[in-house]
Amino acid sequence: MNTQVIVNYLSALSMNNNREWYHANKEDYKKATAEFEGLLQALILEIGTFDSSILHNKPKDLTFKIVRDTRFSHDKSPYNPAFRAHISSKGKLPVPVGYYLMIKPGNQSFLGGGLFADMFKDATAMIRNYIAQNGGEWEKMIHEPEFEKYFTVQGTALKKVPAGYEKEHPQAEYLKFKSWYLEYPLKDEELNDAEAFVPKAAELFRIMKPFNDYLNKALSDFQMPTR
Repeated sequence: MNTQVIVNYLSALSMNNNREWYHANKEDYKKATAEFEGLLQALILEIGTFDSSILHNKPKDLTFKIVRDTRFSHDKSPYNPAFRAHISSKGKLPVPVGYYLMIKPGNQSFLGGGLFADMFKDATAMIRNYIAQNGGEWEKMIHEPEFEKYFTVQGTALKKVPAGYEKEHPQAEYLKFKSWYLEYPLKDEELNDAEAFVPKAAELFRIMKPFNDYLNKALSDFQMPTR
């Protein structure tokens, strides 16, 4: 498990973001991918000590492609120089929410949790309703000292409280949200030592678990849209 192999490959890809370089260095990509999957396996085992629902996952099923869809983007670079994965009881699906890892050199890496996607209107409605009805539990959770030390709830939000909810609701600011997620930024040097990184990442995921659990209770009846 050598995280430096991952960082070195992604740094080189960032400076040579073209198909010719990518195909000429396919063996380096395979080596970096293998190291990333090894890192994920170690994380799965560590997370499994406090969340056994994710232990059945295979690392290769949790990762996202580095190839970019450039059809509607001004940026036509073909690759996203980042390795990304989402670990939950149902793998990399956005719901149920789980534990997210992105490794992207240039101090752009982070650990994440919660619902990042805001295009699922049913999911947004379910979470809003749950917060509106369980505001005390929400406030207690997000103001736990250990939680506040590392995390602040983020997300895309409306300018006003949506129709159907009281403007003076105690959690009005959070009812404006369309997504609710957490991010813990990682500096490049934190990725240098995989043996030290894995337990630290798992500990941060343990601290965010009550947040994920809260959202997953709200999303218990959510069905992924069929294509």
